Amino acid sequence: MGYKQSALYSIVNNKCPKCHEGNFFETNNPYKLSRFDKMPHNCPVCNEDFERETGFYYGAMYVSYGLTVAFGVGVFLLVSVLLGYDVVTFLVTFGVLQVVLMPVFYRMARLVWINFFVKYKEKNVK
Repeated sequence: MGYKQSALYSIVNNKCPKCHEGNFFETNNPYKLSRFDKMPHNCPVCNEDFERETGFYYGAMYVSYGLTVAFGVGVFLLVSVLLGYDVVTFLVTFGVLQVVLMPVFYRMARLVWINFFVKYKEKNVK
């Protein structure tokens, strides 16, 4: 299985988890804050339903929590252990980076969550 067929391709490139061609979010730029969370109801290419059921993306909060904890541990190791700064520097650095990266984590959590339930299906080649 190549990179294009993996779930990682869908997550990193903002693609539909089923066909890996249509965009999952309407815009590829997570920092276009007026539209960073807007998703079409269905994939424009394969018609996969992105709004699977009411409350489907509540599970993405757990993924987001895991991403945030992993990111926090990484920032802590970098700032406190490797660079030798104190806890206050870590908290300020982590707080600022968390606010700046919030749109990225939001989108990544939703993409990871839907990729748990929708698997890639290769098109029939004729």
